Amino acid sequence: MQKDFHYYATYCAAILSGYTHEEAMDICYSAQFVDLCSATLLSKLKAPKSAATTQLQLELMDSRTDIVSLQNITRIWSSFHFLPGDLYAQKEKCSKRYLNKYRLICKPNSDLMVSTVEHAKNSSLQAVGIAMHVLADTWAHSYFAGTPSLVINNTDSYFFELIPDGETFSERRITFKHKTSISDDPDSSTYVSSLYQSSENSIMNLGHGRAGHLPDYSFIRYRYLPAWGDYDDILKDNPSDYIHAFTQMIEAMKYIRGANASFQKSCYDFEAISPYRDEIDSILKKRQLDACADWKAFGEKLSGHTIEDFDLQKYQSEYTEAAQDQKDETFIGRFILAAMVQKSMVTNAIFESGNILAGFSVNYWKKGFRGIKDYKKLLDLFRL
Repeated sequence: MQKDFHYYATYCAAILSGYTHEEAMDICYSAQFVDLCSATLLSKLKAPKSAATTQLQLELMDSRTDIVSLQNITRIWSSFHFLPGDLYAQKEKCSKRYLNKYRLICKPNSDLMVSTVEHAKNSSLQAVGIAMHVLADTWAHSYFAGTPSLVINNTDSYFFELIPDGETFSERRITFKHKTSISDDPDSSTYVSSLYQSSENSIMNLGHGRAGHLPDYSFIRYRYLPAWGDYDDILKDNPSDYIHAFTQMIEAMKYIRGANASFQKSCYDFEAISPYRDEIDSILKKRQLDACADWKAFGEKLSGHTIEDFDLQKYQSEYTEAAQDQKDETFIGRFILAAMVQKSMVTNAIFESGNILAGFSVNYWKKGFRGIKDYKKLLDLFRL
């Protein structure tokens, strides 16, 4: 998903779940910040780089494919963008090495998703925003894995878009190109993707890179034959998936703020959006690469407040100028602590399932961890 959903649509979901405008702004800022909190940015802020929730293209290009580098990549992308759907999934006639990657395929409504939401309860608004980012991405990024894998994440010429045609759909073959000089073109179903690399562990084969930004568009419907699925036809209906993501965020945030007693799998608050269903469907199904303006207008109508544009610089000086023992109390400090909880929780769940692809982490919230004040523990937090 992109800023239109992680920032503006998350704001809308927060308002519909009962948060104030100010609270909703903190939540949606944190949700969008997940896509921008790189090691490069954290280094600039003199913050712990192990709190990174994403990797820049240049960072990935510099990454090696040895086990240590691959574990670092997998920790970040599986924890925040491709949450594994079933760490104990079974598949016949495959090696343990392949099975470990197969078990990292992202799908919604996993046990890890429930744990992600539960960890955000009684925590900061930054933790809520991180959880909403992770939750939303489980829908957009379904069927891809947050670890480099040609077998899991590759695309081929059998990739078709379903175009609405009255009461039915017509099919058009999708073309993937790797050219920096062009942009995605929904009119011709041409999308920019990562460069094909035959190496199984190439970073070009990470996540949905081989499908470009196509999974991040709410209007798209497509079908293809993934190798991991034994070349059976897979249909991805993003308008349906995105409305489920939106209503599940409302359900989750109502639980986090105490309006609901529990958060369970496959529960969606369609009642909350019933007065606005046609408007939301219209935004989701509109064939556009950027829906920010539409979601922003809808959010401002819901709350009666102006939604300020996302500003990456907004909280940086607050963090850098804070005394060392006060950094945890800043916006970015609270985000860092929440990110560490999420990364540690997912990393340990993967490791405890018998899968070493993400390495392992210290369960620091169970060991008296004192936050950024205890800098050495932060540096050692994700040792292998």
